[in-house]
Amino acid sequence: MTTISIVIPAHNEAENIGILIDEILATKIECEIVVVDDASTDDTHARLLTLKQTVPTLKVIQHDRSYGQSAAVSTGIRHACGDLIATMDGDGQNNPADIPRMVEAILKSDNGNLRMVAGYRKKRDDPPWRILSSKLANAYRRFFLRDETPDTGCGLKVFYRSAFLNLPFFNHMHRFLPALIKMQGGDVISVEVSHRARAHGVSKYGTLNRLWVGIVDIFGVCWLRMRAKNVKITRCD
Repeated sequence: MTTISIVIPAHNEAENIGILIDEILATKIECEIVVVDDASTDDTHARLLTLKQTVPTLKVIQHDRSYGQSAAVSTGIRHACGDLIATMDGDGQNNPADIPRMVEAILKSDNGNLRMVAGYRKKRDDPPWRILSSKLANAYRRFFLRDETPDTGCGLKVFYRSAFLNLPFFNHMHRFLPALIKMQGGDVISVEVSHRARAHGVSKYGTLNRLWVGIVDIFGVCWLRMRAKNVKITRCD
């Protein structure tokens, strides 16, 4: 039986994290919930410890300092017990109700090489300037990486833990997971998911710095892809 872990990176999400965990529990998914507190300066960690007293499937991990979202995602996955990983943002903009459908898509697929189901926020509840910048960044990424994924910025993804552990780690890698999975020879599909406005707190990213960092990182991923080797074994006696 395939086991599932939901991994959530969180930084200063005290007002959102309890609501999000309640929503996950409401889906009735049999899963482990792993929340990585990336050195929050608010009450995020204290609220998680309080929740842990009544949610036995909740695992709480805290970084000694803030390392960023990719590091938090990686920490959560490496400490997760599930064969299948579902990642989502801690700000409440991803809807846990979409996870069962994504899990079903990967488990019941006829494609034995399918390694990831990526969320696609076709209808986003964000300010127009953020939507425009995201579309530009996604178009730029698709042109260079040819990953055929319309929305890699969506935090909602479902994939095999073993596939992630084979990937090279670098800062901001969470934005390029579909390209990295395909670089390793796996297949990725996208499914439309819902998107919600942030109810509490503020975004941790600015439009310009996200766009600029993304452009620089694309060239790094291109370098990795050009040097990737997918070794296939025909016999092992």
